[in-house]
Amino acid sequence: MRRLYSTALAMCMPFILLRLWWRGRREPGYRRHIAQRLGRYALPKAERLVWVHAVSVGEARAAAPLVRALQAALPDYRILMTCTTAAGRETLRQVYGDSIEASFVPYDLPAAVRRFLGYFRPRLGVIMETEVWPNLIDACAASAIPLVLANARMSEKSARGYARLSGLTRPAFAALTAVCAQSAADAERLRSLGAPRVQVSGNLKFDAAPNPGQLAAGRAWREALGRPVLLLASTREGEETLLLQHLDLVSPEALILVVPRHPQRFDEVAQMAQSRRTRIPVPAATDRVHLGDTMGEMAFYYAAADVAVIGGSFLPLGGQNLIESLAAGTPVIVGPHMFNFSEATALALHAGAAIQASDPRAAIASAGELLRDKERRRVMADAGKRFCEAHRGSAQRQLAVCLELLKSKDPEPG
Repeated sequence: MRRLYSTALAMCMPFILLRLWWRGRREPGYRRHIAQRLGRYALPKAERLVWVHAVSVGEARAAAPLVRALQAALPDYRILMTCTTAAGRETLRQVYGDSIEASFVPYDLPAAVRRFLGYFRPRLGVIMETEVWPNLIDACAASAIPLVLANARMSEKSARGYARLSGLTRPAFAALTAVCAQSAADAERLRSLGAPRVQVSGNLKFDAAPNPGQLAAGRAWREALGRPVLLLASTREGEETLLLQHLDLVSPEALILVVPRHPQRFDEVAQMAQSRRTRIPVPAATDRVHLGDTMGEMAFYYAAADVAVIGGSFLPLGGQNLIESLAAGTPVIVGPHMFNFSEATALALHAGAAIQASDPRAAIASAGELLRDKERRRVMADAGKRFCEAHRGSAQRQLAVCLELLKSKDPEPG
């Protein structure tokens, strides 16, 4: 079945490349480094290299605790980080700077992935969360490159999808060397799909400490503003309209700060706002909606807010990361569709750090109530910080797996 998959993918490549060029109209990063997507590179090589793949923005940020741990434990190794999206590539630059090599991962064509692995010759591969590419995984196995699926999550919906294509996906899961699952439920689903050596290691996102400078700047911004702030964080297409239509449930003096998940939507969402951060850093007293149109500043936005409503959860999209807000001490409201973060959501609800609303109207109503209740916000903020502290340690557990596999590959890793 993998041969059929490879043939179909090869036949689609002209359309895939055309779409890549088309997306580059709005995001120029998609028109850069196209050769890398075909497995052709002109980057520095390293004798000892660990490869970490993080598909896009969320995974690139989530990987930071593990990447930092690998760098500390393996000072004579170079880290290569790959991604798929243009925004992910920009995030790699923002988060890691020159401490890593950054590249696009090749499309899952047999020749392209062989060229990729032959060029870089990694001693260990680490794939973040849910990226399962049959040809890439098979090529790693054929080259005896240990491959870890790190911070792995698997929703019920995704598991059903993979199971329907078991002839293709089961050999891929079985070829993974090790899997570090976020929760027991994730681990069970991954085992059912054929993954070997699965252990529950927790969620790396708990180990990602918010940027102290951004936290301080966000708090200072809110203080200078002198108004309550409701943050609509990481919203997806269509959600802004669903949420903003219920602003009558929130005090008129409150500022609504909207930060879309994807930067290519900034101009679209700007039509719903009276000001945007890149042009007017501090909104006027008469502004009702302010657009946060910068990248890499989520810690600032969470610290600037009294309450955060998490996007991606009011349409069946799986939700976005709520841990960032809790770590910043900002009470959280999520919608009904948090299946990509089900474990963290359930735990946060149980800890009293978050509220789950049944629909957009209920979410804005709850936000309005919280903005009027300073004591309840304080209690939720404290609960969120304790919750995050209690679940840290995943980076060291996943590092231990990586070092064990690396030692088996190279008895003297440094």
